[in-house]
Amino acid sequence: MAILPILETPDPRLRLISTPVEAFDDDLRTLIADMLETMYDAPGIGLAAIQIGVPKRVLVIDLQEPAEEGGEPVRNPRVFINPEIFDPSAGTTLYNEGCLSVPDQYADVERPTTVRARWQDEYGAPQEAELDGLLATCLQHEMDHLEGVLFIDHLSRLKREMVLKKLEKARRARAA
Repeated sequence: MAILPILETPDPRLRLISTPVEAFDDDLRTLIADMLETMYDAPGIGLAAIQIGVPKRVLVIDLQEPAEEGGEPVRNPRVFINPEIFDPSAGTTLYNEGCLSVPDQYADVERPTTVRARWQDEYGAPQEAELDGLLATCLQHEMDHLEGVLFIDHLSRLKREMVLKKLEKARRARAA
């Protein structure tokens, strides 16, 4: 397993549309293990393969929610390969999203509250479930990456420009 560099905006690779996974082999499972290690190290709760420069329809999510209120976070990694969303709810939820590819920047994004999703696991077995809450939001966010979309693309032009200016200012401060 390896911790891999995470691409940051404005890297043009983040705008690529990812291709479906066809081979469910040891190389794929190594990629997944590397993605999880990279996500935990960042730290984050979701990562799409394109964020580490691999344009494949693979994403990992681990909300790391505590088993009990105030308890320690519990790792419960989930793998979504070739995911699809269908039947999104009419109701929406506003969530203050961030992204490892847009570091330390956050903004409110409105998304459907619940979705039905279909995907394959790391062995190619089909899965389907109705997802809600933070898991639904996170899946939608990570799936956007598969289409070359960043969370800032859901913002007004003014808000997006403000986030990008803050990001550039933070980069200059780190470089100084």
